[in-house]
Amino acid sequence: MKKSNLALAVGGAIGAVVAWKMLTRAREVVWEDVADKIHHRENSHFIEVDGATVHYQEFGDAANPTLLLIHGYTSSTYVWRTVAPQLADAQFYVVAVDLLGFGYSDKPASFDYTIASQARMVERLMNRLGIGRATFVGSSYGGAVASTIALDYAERVEKLVLISSVCNDEIKQNPLLRLASIPGIGEVLTPFYLDSRAFSKRRMKGTFAPANHNLITDERVESVTRPLMAKDAHHSVLASARNWDANRIQTDAHLINQPTLLVWGELDQVIPMHNGERLFNSILNSRLVILKDCGHIPQEEKPERFVELVTEFCRDKKGKVELQENEQINMRTGK
Repeated sequence: MKKSNLALAVGGAIGAVVAWKMLTRAREVVWEDVADKIHHRENSHFIEVDGATVHYQEFGDAANPTLLLIHGYTSSTYVWRTVAPQLADAQFYVVAVDLLGFGYSDKPASFDYTIASQARMVERLMNRLGIGRATFVGSSYGGAVASTIALDYAERVEKLVLISSVCNDEIKQNPLLRLASIPGIGEVLTPFYLDSRAFSKRRMKGTFAPANHNLITDERVESVTRPLMAKDAHHSVLASARNWDANRIQTDAHLINQPTLLVWGELDQVIPMHNGERLFNSILNSRLVILKDCGHIPQEEKPERFVELVTEFCRDKKGKVELQENEQINMRTGK
């Protein structure tokens, strides 16, 4: 076969696979079809916020101090499955929300998927739930959302817990995010890598510290990929990458006045430690705790210690925390 004919055949085959994938993917993941597989589904609720349906999970007594948990990019309430009930047992009222476009919240095509818009949605969710103030706990991209709430809706924020938090646009240099920014290429590639369990496992190995790779189970891979395997999720993941706008947090972090706990894994390869140090140096009333043998998701890799830190931080008026062996802490205290 001539090279030109071979190239045409290969190109045609690839085109056919792409067309098949785009045409056969589900439009959306239907809650009723998957609810029996969701962790803590008995704690799940749905509420309308500005015309979109938002999924959240609720734990504990609403009379207790409120913790509002915000997950990271391509994640969901699943990331809190272990620590949310434990925090409720520690006498907190815990609300874990799926951001728009992720988990089992709506994924409207009309939403702009900026960090500022996600922050506005969470603030309005508080209004709908009758929550006046809360301690915000944000993981990775969710940390950027929580920081934005502290900057734009300061009166709603009691304290702030930022876990391996996004604070700038450095991550946009990631090869996959760079490809996603290219019109057409992103639309073609996103369904394949989001639906790929092999890709998810490989990505998780770069997310968790090597000592915690035992957490990468088939059940975890299935739970993470399940809400992403549809057309609307592909769009929201792509739109969030293209509208990534976190530099404002790095610039304005010095304006955050609430007591802030920064929790970082020493081996975080996703949002490296220098970002935590940058936030610590900018936020006056802050403390930075660095966990050994931990990667990007301390609440999953070190759940018991994470719960202890958050509980101590929230209960102490000045947000003090006690260290354990082999931990490192830096602290700056404001007025």
